[in-house]
Amino acid sequence: STAVQDQLKEVRQISATHYAFAAILADGKVVTWGNPDFGGSSTAVQDQLKEVRQISATHYAFAAILADGKVVTWGNPDFGGSSTAVQDQ
Repeated sequence: STAVQDQLKEVRQISATHYAFAAILADGKVVTWGNPDFGGSSTAVQDQLKEVRQISATHYAFAAILADGKVVTWGNPDFGGSSTAVQDQ
């Protein structure tokens, strides 16, 4: 977590896959670190990770529930990291 240590302030919750971590901050933003193939990088969805209320994890992916009830996923797409097939349901 050395690369993100300065961002880990006012942490409210931490979730983990087998190879990565995701922390929800007090302002509802998310900081991730670890293996990028298994959720350690949320760059592709970072603009959507606002007002996050809860994060759940599988072995290789994360799912975040936003304040408006929407779900944002990232990590290995074969293990839940992509929710595009069900996003509109």
